[in-house]
Amino acid sequence: MPISNSSSSKSPSPVIVSRLRRDLGTVESYAALIGILIGAGIFKVTSQAWSLTGPSVILGYAVLMPAILATSIPYAAFISTSLGKEPGGEYLHMSRTFNGYAIAYVGAWLKIIAYIGAGAYLASALADYIIELSGRRISGEFAHQALAVGSLLFFYVVHVIGVRWFGRIQVAMCVLLGISIVILVVPGLFAIHPANYRPFITHGAGGFALSLAPIFFSYAGFESLAQTAGETKDSTRRLPIVFLKGVTATGLIFIAMSAVAFGVLPGARLGASSAPMTEVASVYLPWGAAIIVTLGAIMAITTSLNPTLIVPSRLALIFVEDRLAPRWLGFVSSKTGTPIVSLTLNLAACMVLVISRQLSLALNIAVFALVLLYCLHSVAFLMLPRWNPKLYGEISLTLPRGLMMFAALVSVVSMGVLIAVQVVQDIQTLTTQSLKERIAQHSLTSLELAVLWSVVAVLLYVVARWRRSSAN
Repeated sequence: MPISNSSSSKSPSPVIVSRLRRDLGTVESYAALIGILIGAGIFKVTSQAWSLTGPSVILGYAVLMPAILATSIPYAAFISTSLGKEPGGEYLHMSRTFNGYAIAYVGAWLKIIAYIGAGAYLASALADYIIELSGRRISGEFAHQALAVGSLLFFYVVHVIGVRWFGRIQVAMCVLLGISIVILVVPGLFAIHPANYRPFITHGAGGFALSLAPIFFSYAGFESLAQTAGETKDSTRRLPIVFLKGVTATGLIFIAMSAVAFGVLPGARLGASSAPMTEVASVYLPWGAAIIVTLGAIMAITTSLNPTLIVPSRLALIFVEDRLAPRWLGFVSSKTGTPIVSLTLNLAACMVLVISRQLSLALNIAVFALVLLYCLHSVAFLMLPRWNPKLYGEISLTLPRGLMMFAALVSVVSMGVLIAVQVVQDIQTLTTQSLKERIAQHSLTSLELAVLWSVVAVLLYVVARWRRSSAN
């Protein structure tokens, strides 16, 4: 339901965004991208996906890698234009391509909900690993909640202090993460038992297809790098390269880590573990080295949690610039260059989910919402030459235009397949479980939640358009 707007093909007047400080460089950008990808997905979801398809989880990572790389190319292309100077990401890309705000606005709100859910989930996962590292000397629901809330507060303070400290801490944590991955993978290659890979696909093509959704959770979030565009030096030149190289490097790491994990331990034991990579490392590493891997798992989650807090707060600034959100929401501190109000609201929403233990209300749509957004974003790129030729002419990414269009087409098809698989699975759930059962089990489907949150977003959009019209 796009609504035409004569200025929607142009960048917003950067009154608020210009107050952000460009303190991030190339190293910090790689740390943000790789950190948010190598998080709870590979350290926790890998073992969950095993129940659907067995050791062929390794193949799942390999199959999804080119699809994600193809999806990242339109992002890199858009970022190489004038839009790459603003932190709006796909909201800017789609609204300026479609010459209207509505589709982009609803998609961005789904993304915000997904990232709030992801932030709460990562804080909870971090608490799990800290308890594991303590040898379970820390235990109990209260301790778990306190650790989760404490982690959210810690990173909130880091962000409020300034994006420079976000970058420094992210780089430091990524260094520790990298060390732990090397310690896990290199010796692990010599401890693999080929028999653990058999049978490779345990539940046929159907099980493998269903496993792609949770495996995709490991890759989901790569696009959050676009939200740092307003705070990255020379963003239109640096970020496109980081997108392409960072996604490729991360995909290879995923394949190596999952190959070691399933080669060292039988899948059943791996799937039953609350800290799978720690258990893998304990098989062939001395106690001290295994502890480093556990610390690495903690770093993996913290390097995901840290940039996760950026996304909703920076999208809020672009909403304000487009006069689709109250101006007070876009307050940026003159001392630290950080959007304190939107960061605080993001923190509050994550804490509510953690404390109420209602993670499913936001987390269950995270992958579905992001896949849908990736698909729409690639469609926008395919439409760009016809619908906004001026912006298309600004692309400075040094890839053949035909290759970029082919990548966008591959992305649309790949994301479309993932969407179809999820919809079919949700329809089966809807026909076999009552609404009361789904609510009681905190298992509302992605489809239900996506519709629910989309309706909320549409209502917010209608109000925002009304306020905008009244102001004129």
